[in-house]
Amino acid sequence: MLQFHSESHRSERIGWLRAAVLGANDGTISVSSLVVGVAASGASQNSILLAGIAGLVAGAMSMAAGEYVSVQSQADTEHADIAREKRELELQPEHELLELTSIYVSRGLDQPLARQVAEKLMSGDALGAHARDELGITETLRARPLQAALASAIAFVVGAVVPILAVILAPKALVTEVSFATALITLAILGATAAYAGGAPIAKGAIRVAFWGVLAMGLTAGVGKFFGAVI
Repeated sequence: MLQFHSESHRSERIGWLRAAVLGANDGTISVSSLVVGVAASGASQNSILLAGIAGLVAGAMSMAAGEYVSVQSQADTEHADIAREKRELELQPEHELLELTSIYVSRGLDQPLARQVAEKLMSGDALGAHARDELGITETLRARPLQAALASAIAFVVGAVVPILAVILAPKALVTEVSFATALITLAILGATAAYAGGAPIAKGAIRVAFWGVLAMGLTAGVGKFFGAVI
């Protein structure tokens, strides 16, 4: 009797994980950079806080809209490809059988076995077999626009809350320094967490995200200081 065991693969969570990590990183980097830049200009703590909250709202909406449009475009392409494949299966079933057979031959099966496998699969779920093996579309990796948009927006807000809390809790004279340090720690944690969830080296993930955060905050701080001095 065959024994089956369940396996959990990281690819199963790649859709929401990508959107969540992107949203959280963007939320922390964008709002921290905005806060640091405004603080470097010499603005008051209330002005810095207002800028941070405005950045949170605008950024969350932008992330949701951008992610939805992007993933919906992918979904539209998938639907169009599947619809075309469905028509071809109805009009040219023998041609599609040969096409699927050739795919399995290219993957290492001999011709008779490849033909047998193709016939067996097409007798059950022909469209599913072609979607998976010809188009590379699987249920696990299907585009899900609403899920991606929601995950991005929520993650952005979560990431953006950190620099806003730093502005609220930091002493007035140290808003820039506290915001910078808090964002750097948060980004390192996010990078490490994302790397761990995806099976990548944790240290590399943390350093990679922290580097871009430092670069963004450094540039905006320079801009804020320059224009603050000019004004």
